[in-house]
Amino acid sequence: MEQTVGQRGLAREIIFNEMIGPEGAPRGHYVTLSEWLEQQPSRELRRKRAEAESIFRRLGITFAVYGSNDTLERLIPFDLIPRIISASEWRLLERGIEQRVRALNAFLLDIYNRQEIIRAGRIPADIVLRNDAFLSEMIGHRPPLGVFSHIVGTDIVRTGPHDFFVLEDNLRTPSGVSYMLENREAMLHLFPELFARHCVAPVQHYPELLRQTLEAVSPVAPEETTIVVLTPGIHNSAYFEHSFLADQMGVELVEGQDLFVSGGALYMRTTRGPMRVHVVYRRIDDEFLDPLTFRPDSILGVPGLMDLYRAGAVTIVNAPGTGIADDKAIYSWVPEIVEFYTGQKPILQNVPTWRCAEPEALSYVLDHLPELVVKEVHGSGGYGMLVGPTSSKKQIEKFRRILKARPSNYIAQPTLALSACPAFTKSGVAPRHVDLRPFSLVSDRVRIVAGGLTRVALKKGSLVVNSSQGGGTKDTWVLTDE
Repeated sequence: MEQTVGQRGLAREIIFNEMIGPEGAPRGHYVTLSEWLEQQPSRELRRKRAEAESIFRRLGITFAVYGSNDTLERLIPFDLIPRIISASEWRLLERGIEQRVRALNAFLLDIYNRQEIIRAGRIPADIVLRNDAFLSEMIGHRPPLGVFSHIVGTDIVRTGPHDFFVLEDNLRTPSGVSYMLENREAMLHLFPELFARHCVAPVQHYPELLRQTLEAVSPVAPEETTIVVLTPGIHNSAYFEHSFLADQMGVELVEGQDLFVSGGALYMRTTRGPMRVHVVYRRIDDEFLDPLTFRPDSILGVPGLMDLYRAGAVTIVNAPGTGIADDKAIYSWVPEIVEFYTGQKPILQNVPTWRCAEPEALSYVLDHLPELVVKEVHGSGGYGMLVGPTSSKKQIEKFRRILKARPSNYIAQPTLALSACPAFTKSGVAPRHVDLRPFSLVSDRVRIVAGGLTRVALKKGSLVVNSSQGGGTKDTWVLTDE
């Protein structure tokens, strides 16, 4: 008889296993999936994995790795086994994410206007006002509805049954939602019978919610609003997502050269002549938005765009200057930020963090480098970081020299025992570490799509889930109470 994949090895790990409980039995919300896995021949799952790769390649769901000698775009590895989150677990996450997103938006509105949190002494002025991510050009600006960050990705890790931590906030141009949507489509196609056995909250309505969010902050009525997605172009690693979202919302995908300013308004060049644009969902960094305001050598942005924005003639989503709220130097102050603006204790906790700019913290970090994760304050995508427990002595010593030269450029955190979910690997089903990036949409209210992008470290023992560093993705199923 052909061997089935089952749940071999999943219960023997010391890390928190989301599927298997301490006694070796599947947890309640995973029972149906566990039984289904026991019935699946390995050969059939390998065939389904090949079919999924074919689907993603046909759709062009690829990404580029900056600095790689391999110029070909790559498929992000897709894991067939869904991650399941119970309804009660999701309610906790949803409350915590909304609280945090509201507080960070209040923080942005405050620091670019009255700066009450600084005047109250709850956060040091220098860490905000001398931060490279703080844009003086935004001082005194109040965007529509007071919202600076309309699309937020919150990276969450888990270490126990009730232990969830926010690893980082993404308030500039968070990516990954297209993979969340395409992962769901692939699973619906590949395993319709497994969906039939679960009550899974939908995610497919995200593009419609995104469009409603953009229309809500338009300077004109929703029915009169023209929206564009501004992309740096086909060479950007997230270009697939830019074009995917534009297509799903039924709006134009544009580059800077397709837009121009005239007579106090923004226009898009079309075959039928200039068309007025009211909302720009930008997927380019602040410094490239407008060569008249920021980098004069930028060919990606639109000359004069910032003047229109400050005058209220066009809305930029997310607003320029949001990067200060997700800067890793600010991260360690987020619990203070949440309490200051909401009057409540944070529902979701931060990972303990050492700010290397502080001499005492730096001394501790240098003494404990083999045990810690050290990250660049402005870094992303898994670059510019040290994972002490998996690094060689040579790598640690090299990083020690870098850290000593620019301590203010780094923070450090303990190495968390990230939770694990079952993944289909070359040797069968095995636990792999995961994180979660739910997506929030903010306008007159906060909407959070039930689920998000689960990223999985497919290399055995690895804690780095970024696709650029060998990670993959899987579908995230939030179960409903029905």
